[in-house]
Amino acid sequence: MSELATLAAPLAPDTVWRGRRDAGEVGDTRRLFEIVAGRATAREAGVPVLLGFCCDAGVLRNQGRPGAAGGPREIRRALAGVPAHGIGRLIDGGDIGCEGDAMEHAQQRLGAAVAAELAAGAFPLVLGGGHEVAWGTWQGLRAHLDAHGDRGRVLIVNLDAHFDLRSSRPGSSGTPFDQIAADCLRRGDRFDYACLGVSRLGNTAALFARANALGVHYVEDVDMQERHLDARLATLDEWVADADHVYLTIDLDVLPAAVMPGVSAPAAYGVPLAVVEAVTTRLRDSGKLRVADIAEFNPLYDRDGCSARVAARLCYRLLGG
Repeated sequence: MSELATLAAPLAPDTVWRGRRDAGEVGDTRRLFEIVAGRATAREAGVPVLLGFCCDAGVLRNQGRPGAAGGPREIRRALAGVPAHGIGRLIDGGDIGCEGDAMEHAQQRLGAAVAAELAAGAFPLVLGGGHEVAWGTWQGLRAHLDAHGDRGRVLIVNLDAHFDLRSSRPGSSGTPFDQIAADCLRRGDRFDYACLGVSRLGNTAALFARANALGVHYVEDVDMQERHLDARLATLDEWVADADHVYLTIDLDVLPAAVMPGVSAPAAYGVPLAVVEAVTTRLRDSGKLRVADIAEFNPLYDRDGCSARVAARLCYRLLGG
């Protein structure tokens, strides 16, 4: 393929990247479907690349409701018609699928894809899939840092109603951060994990004890409301100041069920979208965010596209909008 072709690789004819064109209007009317390019496009420093992780295996192992494997396609569909505003470049890097229960293989493939995007200077934004996506994303970030001899401190920020610190194996959507903790212990690295939006009704006493034993920073959902936002952002700034790199992972079940019905485990209380978005943009603007993923969107339980649009909004913020 020529260099010129590589700079603007077209998307397949059956793409979900389509929408309304306002070419007859005055000014910049571009929407994301009009600027997105295919996976063969040359990477540039900081350009966001979407990677889909189409996997239900972890949710099934965790006794949850399957359907999140269809999440990446529907998030893209919801993103397609969003006005581009200041987003000049966007690449769709394609999907990593999971054959049956071969979750670990899918996670390894995701890790390799994330590492490759980071090596090319891109910003990978991974669309799940169950929250087992986090173990794959982490493997990619860690491989990239290791390849550069970078032993800098990595802060993991998880917006989630659940700790996902289950210690049972094989892994599932409920184990990724315990797997990361074990990886950090094996390497002699600090496990720097903050879980924001934890529901006391969604985690056993044993999981709270596990979080305390691992030194996890956590804030319960009742303390993540809009009236708490200034204090939460101030604390977040302190954590980020002590880190060299940040990995953000958003489990959409952190949001109230009325806002986000399309998840495996809807939240009865949850964290307001305004708070989740504020944390997301704060980390995006920190200059230390290396990779992010969005997990657990299940289109089978969506209502009128509400959940897809919320997921797309958070993606849009991470893309720089």
